[in-house]
Amino acid sequence: MTKPVSNRVNTEALIGARGAFAEMPEAAAFTFRSICDWKDGTHSTNAINGYFGLGQNHERKETFRIDSDHPEVFAAADRAPTPPEIVLAALASCLSGGVAAVAQHRGIQLHYVRAMVEGDIDVRGILGMDPDIRNGFSAIRVNFEIDADATADEIRALVAQSQKRSAVFDILTNPTSVNVKVA
Repeated sequence: MTKPVSNRVNTEALIGARGAFAEMPEAAAFTFRSICDWKDGTHSTNAINGYFGLGQNHERKETFRIDSDHPEVFAAADRAPTPPEIVLAALASCLSGGVAAVAQHRGIQLHYVRAMVEGDIDVRGILGMDPDIRNGFSAIRVNFEIDADATADEIRALVAQSQKRSAVFDILTNPTSVNVKVA
């Protein structure tokens, strides 16, 4: 008898959504939003709530807030993570959520998942010291520790499928059109 798996991911709903979106692809077009208010210095707060999806605007049960700042070594107050650290957290969260969803779908019970993410930046680019040094990450490394009722090959396959379907991994590894304007 197979032991039931519960990674607390509703894969039936996700698979159902795939069927619904196949019949009505326009409903799959989502627009997520974040509104960022500058506080002082390099400190800002993002409010995340409304989004467009399934053909209409939605509001969430609560507004989520993400603060960002810079560390004291950059003459800042160090009240929150830097924006690049938030990007690393987003990647780790997206990949980890994907691992859980794929594991649930494949009938693999997870016991422990940790993603350790590091990104390398040469701040001389950000400071405008050398136009040949990019402002963003030159490399990002993700290292997973996973304990599951699965073989090492099955665990590697979970991570590979999560990476293949991760929105944040895609955003970081493929060019994205970004339009910035002033009102």
